[in-house]
Amino acid sequence: MRSCWNLKFVSLFFCCTLGLLVSTNAQFSLPQEILTPRAASLPPYLFPVNPGSPNLLAGTMGELRSTHFHTGIDIRTNNMIGVPILATQSGYISRVIVGAYGYGNALMITHPDGNVSLYGHLDKFKGAIADYILKEQYARKSFDIDLPFEVGQFEINRGDTIALSGNTGGSTGPHLHFEIRNQNNEALNPLSFGFSEIKDVLSPIAFKVALTTLDINSRINDRFGRYEFSVIRSGNNYSLPFPIFADGKIGVEILAHDKLDRSQFRCGINYIEMFADSTKLFTQEIEKISFNESYDIVTLMDFKILKTKGSRFNRLYVADGNPLTFYKSVLSKGEVQVLDTQRKIKIDLRDLAGNKSQIKFTLKHDAPTENVSFLEQMTNAIDYDISENTLAVNSKVCSNKEYNSEMFIKGVSTKISPAYSGFTKNVYLIDLRKTLPDSLKTCSGNLLFNFSDVVPSGTDYHYYSDYLDADFSNGNLYDTLYLNTNYKIENNRERFTLGNLLTPLHQTISITLKPKTEFKSLDKTSAYHLEGKRFEYLGGEWLNNKITFKTHELGDFVLLTDTIPPNMGRINCNQRSARFRISDGLSGIASFEANINGEWLLMKYDYKTGIVQSEKLDKKQLLKGDFELTVRDRAGNERVYKQKIVHQK
Repeated sequence: MRSCWNLKFVSLFFCCTLGLLVSTNAQFSLPQEILTPRAASLPPYLFPVNPGSPNLLAGTMGELRSTHFHTGIDIRTNNMIGVPILATQSGYISRVIVGAYGYGNALMITHPDGNVSLYGHLDKFKGAIADYILKEQYARKSFDIDLPFEVGQFEINRGDTIALSGNTGGSTGPHLHFEIRNQNNEALNPLSFGFSEIKDVLSPIAFKVALTTLDINSRINDRFGRYEFSVIRSGNNYSLPFPIFADGKIGVEILAHDKLDRSQFRCGINYIEMFADSTKLFTQEIEKISFNESYDIVTLMDFKILKTKGSRFNRLYVADGNPLTFYKSVLSKGEVQVLDTQRKIKIDLRDLAGNKSQIKFTLKHDAPTENVSFLEQMTNAIDYDISENTLAVNSKVCSNKEYNSEMFIKGVSTKISPAYSGFTKNVYLIDLRKTLPDSLKTCSGNLLFNFSDVVPSGTDYHYYSDYLDADFSNGNLYDTLYLNTNYKIENNRERFTLGNLLTPLHQTISITLKPKTEFKSLDKTSAYHLEGKRFEYLGGEWLNNKITFKTHELGDFVLLTDTIPPNMGRINCNQRSARFRISDGLSGIASFEANINGEWLLMKYDYKTGIVQSEKLDKKQLLKGDFELTVRDRAGNERVYKQKIVHQK
């Protein structure tokens, strides 16, 4: 039996990959007998694809992915599958993993110096290991397989062909994902091993600077919030053509990436420094990555902008709750204090090859004012946002100048004045550490905040209500959560709200929903996370008409019943092979299993295409007799295909 969880691609890729990475930690404590003097006399590491010839990369170590840091280099194979992959150094195969997600087919080699090389997204393994893996899959009756090996079981020489390149797992195109890890299971930068096959004379490229106010009293161009500015390029120097007026505590972010020769791909920048005047405020160096903190990338990037716009801005300050260890020199958490005159900001960007770029701009002090000439036009009459501990409410200016806005706290009305105003709107700023309002009423309309509680990040905390409960354990949150909850019936469906998508979670939390609807088939009714029009299956366990499940995202949740079996389309089913396309419209594929004349038959699975394809233990033996393929979804629905395969002369 083979299980495959069909989550949203981004989170699924990361979860599967991270599980693989973290679980390898105990696997690579090297026996003392292989840490011999031979390690000191090892030849240089060999480039694993076409060594000695120019190669191109599609990704570098340390670059910012949506859910994790990239832990290796992606070596292009000219969009081809089947390119020979060579062992970068002598050693022994210490682990092989086969699966539909993450790295797909992956092989790891432990070397005499204690390092481990990893080769991911492989199409096929080569040599004795390939036969061994196939036999183990049949012995275990599983496509997914995770095999550790002992010293001497499969020895490898530098330059041996260990596999053929592929497009398996979470790969979005044919390439080799290549890593080198140390004995602490930390990813090192493979390019630091001196591979001459990769040329890089191009400097990092900058696009934007973003500035954000870090407390309720700070301002940028007289305004509270986050604002982006496009830079002007002159060679490898970038600048803003005008000073930015600011006051108070300011955070700086940059949108930038590195380029490699003859490659259109956007790569990561490993070294960033920021100076205010002559004082170094911030240094970020990504030279090794611990797999235990890879998901903490959500604290290095601006998570809200990533989710709403898809842009990966690199923060040049250490946000609350950021546990990363890339910061070699940080003064006052990298925050820029603009209290008088001006601060000249300089940001140095450098890649591993030593190519440099520089960004310069000036923050000019300007005291806050209540009257701001130019404020952005509003789409809605009234809206709000939360930044750090501050609730910012924007309300269109009305003709009735005498109108008194009101804030309600536990039903009690309090007059509230704008922090500042312009021709088009009023801006109200509320410190949530001091008060948690129920609602706010202006001449433009009313806002209901649905704040239910303040959840601290450094302790266990249990939230209870009439329609849902939530268990927050110490470590679930990066920062204090001003929790909003809601319950409503929409399109004859109950919708439960706990927080929102723009709050990252460090670890999964447990939620219990208490529906008022009676479901006829509880065994086929599960919890789903709702994002736009997309449903993500979460599952859950029913007890006393309540369902409990775990989630790695906050937001909206619904209960859906899935009674429709998976889809199955026959591509071919004959003596040579059985090939089908499978899918499921709601809960997702849970498992599939094939047999011929009652004997288990291996089916390889590619979730990107939905194709399952047979692979025989004996390549010469033809398929003949009664073939059966069973596919199940996670709600327990099942579809079976049967066919008698007749021998044809």
